[in-house]
Amino acid sequence: MSETDLKLPLDAWHRAQGARMVSFARYEMPIQYEGIIAEHRWTRESAGLFDVSHMGQLVIAGRDAEWGLEALLPADLAILKDGRLRYSLLLREDAGIIDDLMVTRRGDHFYMVVNGATKHGDIDHMRTTLPSGVVLDHMTQQALLALQGPKAVDVMARVAPGAEELTFMTGGGFDIGGVRAWISRSGYTGEDGFEISVEARNVGDVAALLVAQPEVKPIGLGARDSLRLEAGLPLYGHDLDETTTPVEADLTFALSKRRRESGGFPGVQRILTELDKGPIRKRVGLFVEGRQPVREGALVVDAEGSEVGKVTSGGFSPTLERPIAMAYVPAAAAVPGTEILVEQRGKIFKAEVAQMPFVPHRYHRKGASA
Repeated sequence: MSETDLKLPLDAWHRAQGARMVSFARYEMPIQYEGIIAEHRWTRESAGLFDVSHMGQLVIAGRDAEWGLEALLPADLAILKDGRLRYSLLLREDAGIIDDLMVTRRGDHFYMVVNGATKHGDIDHMRTTLPSGVVLDHMTQQALLALQGPKAVDVMARVAPGAEELTFMTGGGFDIGGVRAWISRSGYTGEDGFEISVEARNVGDVAALLVAQPEVKPIGLGARDSLRLEAGLPLYGHDLDETTTPVEADLTFALSKRRRESGGFPGVQRILTELDKGPIRKRVGLFVEGRQPVREGALVVDAEGSEVGKVTSGGFSPTLERPIAMAYVPAAAAVPGTEILVEQRGKIFKAEVAQMPFVPHRYHRKGASA
């Protein structure tokens, strides 16, 4: 870890829980407690508690906040109801992705969660491009926890009554153990779950309350990464960056219908062209033959060994018990079932383009049973 790494509000708590700490997004973060595979499986079967306080929590307010944000994001915020969340993208003029994020309408303002490694750049970009009457507040005194897994709803019904009634991508204000919190039914594991924003001075009490529940164990970054990979969810800085467009990244669901028609956001012309004619490359999932995973940076090659793409995430799937990966490949090779060759450290691996998610999502959507 670097001497300049920041500490999370729960740093001492993580260490007391037996966490092994690593440097991530300029913070000292817990990578595992009892082991990545055990933590991964516990989250799939019960409920795992993740500390994601390194992420940026922002409030964007002012009379022009809605149209100001629509000038930066391809989301339709005009139809976003109070307490509803949207996944969106902060874009460059050439359609490159500056960051992926979650935005929520909360009464007279918007609440946004951005990635930890990019938050300061995001804030600078938005402050220089939003209308002068719009105020952006970086909520540096807030912590953020994620409770994920099929039994998370049982825990929340017990410790934050009413939160269990939320459906996927909705949020509201609740009390949790006597602490006021903003709770949304969301997360980045593919499982049902909740994200809990509380003041940093209270997060220790909330974390202690949650892990005191029999369904809950603390989970580190290692299992968070393997869970989101199984769910087919991209990680910024790995599967997404400023050279990647939303169409290449297979994130067209984040481009709302009205905004595609009306435009008015960065990169719209390139995006519309790629939607019409298709991108040159595309993010896909891969099933890798054998037992050895291919990792980020491995090359996708053609039959002659020439580079035609790159692996951006890869690892062993504890749920499927086989290696999986995400990669960018030529659009013509992006059809599920297509055979792919991957070169890693001079060795060639056979792979097959797979439908994502690798493991089905289990979000609690409106009208679905819990």
